[in-house]
Amino acid sequence: MMTIPADLRYTAEHEWVAVVDGQVRVGVTAHAATELGDIVFVELPEPGTRVVAGHVAGEIESTKSVSELFAPIDGEIVEVNTAVVDDPALVNADPYTAWLYVVAPDDPATIDTLLDAAAYASLVGA
Repeated sequence: MMTIPADLRYTAEHEWVAVVDGQVRVGVTAHAATELGDIVFVELPEPGTRVVAGHVAGEIESTKSVSELFAPIDGEIVEVNTAVVDDPALVNADPYTAWLYVVAPDDPATIDTLLDAAAYASLVGA
């Protein structure tokens, strides 16, 4: 059975969001990691980059395909996970630990508009 942590928020583009000290940590879900297969490359935005919800914020490449990463909220990139850039297989190993980047949200209330665990489970048929 697929893990969908109840304390996270989700996007329809299969990204998870965790609020940590007022900032938003973003990663891809276990469903996405499974569907992608072996992840071999991750391109993330540079710190200081402004992202807009629903717009491309990076790219993730697997042995099956190349997929775009979409920003879940508006804000500024404040940190990227260089461990994942150096070893993209970390996303397959534990997608909820291998976060990709951190956003300082323009409006923290927009996080509440993302999917909760039950809605995401329904979306992916879990």
